[in-house]
Amino acid sequence: MAASRKRKKSKAKRISFKLSGFKRRKKQRASWFGPSLIIILKVLAVVCVLSGIVIGLIFLEKYVKETVLDGRGSIDLELAGVPLWVSDQLKDKIQAAAIEKAGNGLDEDIALSVWRNLDQLTAWLDDVKVRPTHDRIRIEGRWRKPIGLVKFRRLKFYVDAERIVLDFVPLLELPIVEIKGLPPITKMPPLGEVWQRDDLAAAVIILDRLDHRDKFLTSDKPLLYEIDRIDVSNFNGRQNSRHAHIILYSKDDAEITWGAEVGKYQRHLESTDQEKLAKLYGYYEDYGTLSGGARYINLRDPQDKIPLPIDKY
Repeated sequence: MAASRKRKKSKAKRISFKLSGFKRRKKQRASWFGPSLIIILKVLAVVCVLSGIVIGLIFLEKYVKETVLDGRGSIDLELAGVPLWVSDQLKDKIQAAAIEKAGNGLDEDIALSVWRNLDQLTAWLDDVKVRPTHDRIRIEGRWRKPIGLVKFRRLKFYVDAERIVLDFVPLLELPIVEIKGLPPITKMPPLGEVWQRDDLAAAVIILDRLDHRDKFLTSDKPLLYEIDRIDVSNFNGRQNSRHAHIILYSKDDAEITWGAEVGKYQRHLESTDQEKLAKLYGYYEDYGTLSGGARYINLRDPQDKIPLPIDKY
């Protein structure tokens, strides 16, 4: 009996010992796991905060760049009545000029500053009207459409139908013809002013007449898109009096002999200016292109019984 109690007591001690060892190990694991978890959570929290700051700075930097690139500050500009041929690059250029040191706000003084900028810093808009509305500055005006491109070495600029000089901006939606054969210049003529040259005027008048014809006769497929350049090297016969004074060239280099400047055909016994236009557009209508294989299209020799379109131009 005593031996039995002794065995039970011994067994109880062993169980008690195992339990106490298990509790110590559990306590040790708990004592290690608790602080480690807290440390890990703190590290993760710091990482999250830093990541949030970095992401925030990235978005802030992007916002600042976009605001600067937009270039309008707190002035919200509206360009009204913009033609389809005006490129985004040209619109951005006009907006940048408009807000140059104009200040912020929507009052009459800001509108006046914008008007002065457009009048002094760009030639693309004529008859400019600027007025503030409840939420923006509204800009209206007549857009000058370039008709000819002039190149001299590194210089490159446009002229419109009034020979107003315009700075070069790529315009892919317009059939702009290069004007060649002008005597070399050393500096670019002033932007926004009329470039006074007789040979330039002769080229511009022809291009303007082609542009008008295109609007009324071939608006779906303008003939001007097929003209590459107009050459006035021999204007008024300054190189050779017997050769054509003005020559146009198609995109595939077909020579289109125009002859004397507009209004001077009688002096040189040439076809009238209307006859020249009729011949050119008659050829274009027959073949659907100026690149129909012909290498030479003569417009200046008089011909009888040429059907002429009604003169609306």
